[in-house]
Amino acid sequence: MSDLVVAAVQMTSTENVDSNLARARELVREAAGAGALLIGLPENFAYLGNDNDHRLALAEALPARGEQPGQAGPILHAMQELARGTGAWLLLGGFPERAAGRLIRNSAVLLDPTGTLAAVYRKIHLFDVDVPGGRRFRESESIEPGSEVVVAETPWGGLGLSICYDLRFPELYRALTARGARVVAVPSAFTLQTGKDHWHTLLRARAIENQVFVMAPAQFGAHGPNRASYGHALVADPWGAVLAECGDHDGFALARLDFAYQDQVRAALPCLTHQRI
Repeated sequence: MSDLVVAAVQMTSTENVDSNLARARELVREAAGAGALLIGLPENFAYLGNDNDHRLALAEALPARGEQPGQAGPILHAMQELARGTGAWLLLGGFPERAAGRLIRNSAVLLDPTGTLAAVYRKIHLFDVDVPGGRRFRESESIEPGSEVVVAETPWGGLGLSICYDLRFPELYRALTARGARVVAVPSAFTLQTGKDHWHTLLRARAIENQVFVMAPAQFGAHGPNRASYGHALVADPWGAVLAECGDHDGFALARLDFAYQDQVRAALPCLTHQRI
């Protein structure tokens, strides 16, 4: 199995969809130009705001896996063109997928280099939390939760999919590993208050306990007057070392994943074969 160069994008999305998509295009093209063949965008890359009605109006239907839609919505169409133009596998970290009634799904959508849907994961764990500082989040009021554990097949092996708050539930990542994941993606919009204390620790723990590579695209900075994200998009290896990390700015964390090294880690410390419960 050959090495893989990945990029975890960091950006500051707002309520301006056109501006968000333009910046996503720029960063993905830069990452592809730097050699990345798998590029991840963060959660809510296309829209990050408090207007649930606006977000519902933006939500788009997804085609079946492996099918090219006849008429994709504008967000999906733009990203399919981007995947085709760069020749990269592109993870749309938190795509607004239309659901029943007034709900949407927060979906991680993986596009192959032809722009075809390779996998879709719907966020299972919804962020219904009162964070320190007084901000209240209730994702369940507008998001329909998923229920399926998803590992996408890629030329480099299994890619386990998750989104943001999922990170706090280690059983999901053990299930992804059991289904063959060698890399797990955690596209996020981690709050500033929780991220500064928990982001690095949780990502490194998931990498260590499952002996997987972790790529974590992230939202960063102020998205409006009432919301800010921690940032620090990163890539970690199966020993828990941070291979690359984005600073306090838009950009991407770029790293080469050495799967032979992963095999060495798993052979030297075979904890995945020692599980009893």
